[in-house]
Amino acid sequence: MEIVTFVIIGMIVAVLLYGVMIYNNLVSLKHAVTKAWSNIDVLLKQRHDELPKLVETCKRYMQYEQETLERVMKARSAVSSAMQKGDVGAVGSAESELRIGLGNLFAVAENYPDLKANESFTHLQTRITGLENSIADRREFYNESVNNNNVRIEQFPDVILANWFKFKAAELLEFEDSEISDVNVSALFS
Repeated sequence: MEIVTFVIIGMIVAVLLYGVMIYNNLVSLKHAVTKAWSNIDVLLKQRHDELPKLVETCKRYMQYEQETLERVMKARSAVSSAMQKGDVGAVGSAESELRIGLGNLFAVAENYPDLKANESFTHLQTRITGLENSIADRREFYNESVNNNNVRIEQFPDVILANWFKFKAAELLEFEDSEISDVNVSALFS
């Protein structure tokens, strides 16, 4: 065989290996997005299980705040429904409503000293606040994973293999304007 044949075979092998490397990186990014979403899902399910306990504890003390309690439970149901459908946009919207409802619930709880002194309420409030912080961290990690995936499937030469193997862009978990705007604290106590 001639040296030209070896060079051509070597170039073909190098291109194939490079293609395999790109494909494997794209698969890795796709699975990182799935893993990040699963982490959010676990935390949302934990919070989903804790919220009814919190509402029941609050019901014993807050006879006049049924609207606030119902808003939290309605938002909880919306998050659960969106998660079951896998609708990232709806999850973001429902999450915003739930966070607002929880903020209102905790603000209203300030008017009930007996409730604030209740050990069960304090434990649940701490647990849910911890879950909220964890969810916020996981949302950031998820969005970073989605961004890495989406950028990579649009870059050349990755876009060639991404289109060929039908890699899809993932949807960012975006926040409602009300969730990222400044909180009107005085309105919470009205």
